[in-house]
Amino acid sequence: MLIVVVDVWLFRTRWGLRTRAVGEHPKAADTVGINVLAMRYRNVIIGGAIAGIGGAYFTFQVGQFQKNITSGYGFIALAAVIFGRWSPRGAVGAALLFGFATAMQTTLSINVPSIPSDVIAMLPYLATIFAVAGLVGKVRAPAADGEPYVKE
Repeated sequence: MLIVVVDVWLFRTRWGLRTRAVGEHPKAADTVGINVLAMRYRNVIIGGAIAGIGGAYFTFQVGQFQKNITSGYGFIALAAVIFGRWSPRGAVGAALLFGFATAMQTTLSINVPSIPSDVIAMLPYLATIFAVAGLVGKVRAPAADGEPYVKE
């Protein structure tokens, strides 16, 4: 349900159009009167809040904060965004694929004890590498990704 809300919000609202505009072509967005820096800062704060909720989930799941609590799942999430072609629906589909690999890790460790545990532990990460390296093809990030905007 949340993915439908995010998808509609990003692709069917004025806020979503402006968000995509400041990521793809900030000069054009500035030309039509969008405050690019304010929009970017606002979206970074929203993204940071969502990431904080995700971090709190990991802490509550384990019961305490400890070193390497995420076990590299942040990189898998980044790979899901890339594999999902920078769209919410695609990212959820990729996350389900990587979640399936993690579930297979648990299932194989219980049902097939003859496979070494180190090989089974690599399964989600191998699925991530194969998906991003081999199946993605040509994925293009937003044009202004990582570029600071300086108003001229």
